[in-house]
Order: sequence, then C-alpha cells, then structure tokens
Amino acid sequence: MPEEHAKLSASGSNRWINCPGSIVLERSFEEKESEYAEEGRLAHSVAELKLTKYFKKGIGPKKFKSAMDEFKKSPYWNKSMDDYTDDYFEFVKEKALSYPDRPFVDVELRVDYSNIAPEGFGTCDCIMLHGEELSIIDLKYGTGVKVDAKDNSQLMLYALGAYNMFSIIYGIKTIHLSIVQPRLGHFDTHTIGIDELLAFGERIKPIALEAFNDSDKLAVGDHCGFCKAKSKCRTRAEAMFKPIEDHILPIMNGEPGNLLTSEEIGELLTKIEGVADWIKKLDAEALAEALAGNTVTGYKLVEGRSNRKITDEALAVSKLVSAGYEEPLLYERKLLSMTNLEKLVGKKDFASILDGVIEKPPGKPTLVKASDKRKEYVLNDAKSMFNNLDKEKEN
Repeated sequence: MPEEHAKLSASGSNRWINCPGSIVLERSFEEKESEYAEEGRLAHSVAELKLTKYFKKGIGPKKFKSAMDEFKKSPYWNKSMDDYTDDYFEFVKEKALSYPDRPFVDVELRVDYSNIAPEGFGTCDCIMLHGEELSIIDLKYGTGVKVDAKDNSQLMLYALGAYNMFSIIYGIKTIHLSIVQPRLGHFDTHTIGIDELLAFGERIKPIALEAFNDSDKLAVGDHCGFCKAKSKCRTRAEAMFKPIEDHILPIMNGEPGNLLTSEEIGELLTKIEGVADWIKKLDAEALAEALAGNTVTGYKLVEGRSNRKITDEALAVSKLVSAGYEEPLLYERKLLSMTNLEKLVGKKDFASILDGVIEKPPGKPTLVKASDKRKEYVLNDAKSMFNNLDKEKEN
C-alpha cells in the first residue's frame, strides 16, 4: 500500500475544508503510529490481495497462498481479519456482478485531484467503472467511528481524481460513493450526479488554495476530532470557554429556582458539548509537557501508584508448592473475551460454532443528540429493562 501523503490529503479533507489553518497547526506534532493503524494497514493489504486476485491477472492460487502466509506471520493478523476482508471483497464482487457485463475494476489506484487542491492526490481502495457509472469504494477497518458515505469529502475527492483520469474514455454521469466498515456491519452507499460532484470541486477550490498557502483561519467543529492539534489549539480552547463567558445558566422561563429543569439540562448539554473530552485531552497534553521538562503552571510530576508483580512465575509456583499449596489452586481458568474469541476462531466459525449460546441483550438507554440516526427508545421498554436489571441484582 502506498505510504506517501499529500499536503491536502483526501483522508484529512473534512478537516482542512472546514479549518484551513489546521494544516499549519498540525506541523508541530509528530506522526504517531498505533497498533490500530498497523492492524488497519494489514487489513487493507489483505483486501487488496483478494481483489487483485479476482479482478486482475498475475496472481494464481500458489502466489495467493504464499502472500497470505506472509500476512499471517504478522502480530496483527487474526482469523477474523480474513472473514472481515472477505465481507469487503464480497461487497465489491456483488457490485461488479450487478452489471450485465464485466466492469473495469482497479485497486489501490492513485488518483490526482490537483486541479481542485494544489498538489492533491490520494489512493482509492477500489474504483469501478461501467458505462456512465463510477463507483468509489473505501474500506474502513476501524470500529471507533461509523463513517457515512453521504457528504463524504474524502470519497468525493477520490471521485474527482478518477473523473480526471477516466472521463475521456467513460462518459461518467453517475457516481456511487461507498463506505464498507465490516466490523461494524456498516455498508453505506450514496449516489450523486456528475454536476453535484463538479460543483463540490469548484466550491472547495478556493478553500484548498487557502489551506495550501498556510492559512491562519481556524474553525471549531466535529472536524476537530482527528486533528493532532485539537488539545492545544487556542481557538478550540476559547470555544470551550465561550458558553461560560456567555452565561450558560440563564433562567430560561423567567422564574429563578434551585433545580435545573429538563429543558435547561438539554440546553446546557448542547452548549458545553465536547468540553469533558477536551479537558481530558488537555490533561494528557499537560502531562506530556511536564515529561518533556517544561513547567506546567500550578502542577508538578509525582510518582504514581504502582502494582506489585511477580518477577519469576515458575519460581513463585515452585515456592508455593514447596510450602504445601496444590499447584492447580494457583491458576485461574478464564474464557477469553468475546472479541478475542472471535479473532481466534474467525467471525463466520464463531457464529456457527457458538450458535445458541450467545445472546445480545438490549443496550442501556443512552442520551444522544436528537439528530442521531438511531431509533429512539420507547420509554416503557426502557423502564421495563431497568426493572429486569434490578430483579437480576436482587436474585
């Protein structure tokens, strides 16, 4: 998989489109790799291999097996990854088979959208072309955030790049944008016309130029979520304090009282949304500054709490057995977590082998914004569930 990234990357476009100045702020922060990123990178490589074997020439059974054997040597490999990348492969295959004849398919294709964003390019997980239709299919292996295809600037930039590359050959009029998040069971497709795609490109062109030229324009919003500078950004800090400065506790209905009404609680939560998470991240930044030898006014480093540990388990067992304790009593047998069992067995086998011994009880009622797409709880159902939970505790 290509590792080169554009200054105005498609994956980071939601951020630089909404906050052009974030390009400059992020330069102060090192690129940090995580085990999640490594796992995702491996999953994309496995998915690429499967699509390449099916849609392109050059990979036979022997070469495929050899490549898969290499992937399985990675510490990030698990059987479940094989199943989830199969789900992605089947999604693409099903899309291809929906056409009356074989479409053109390419994987891990670098596309250029520099006519919209200076020096802009990106790598599509999969593109498909048939007649007047272009499909952009993106694999998201993570489980942290559900990603929608609608209004997805990353996919639209990929589509603009693909349009630049193939519009001479294909009379593209319809674009299908797809997000595949197999571990969340999320397969989302949004369709737009070519006029809407080109209008998007024209709309963001001046913003892209501003961001490329090191804009100082900053804005706070949902796009801050994956910004490296989100904890130390002064504009975001000011936004966190603004509700307090604007007197967030006015009496909404005129009559003062000692207890907040449900209406006032909702108003407050809306105004201070994100503050708790910001404080948590700011605390982490303060610790990092202190560990780097910088003074954090009003704070100091101390030795934190630590737990005892046995340095030599074999010797410890030997000593306890010599003292008269039976060895089987010294160990604890515990079933792996559901997540780790599924990784070990694989998603498909896990479901079939353990059929009948797995249940998924309803989740606890959770308060979310009214714009959330999930179905609203029926209050009586919520009360009934809590009553059942209370009875279980009593028993």
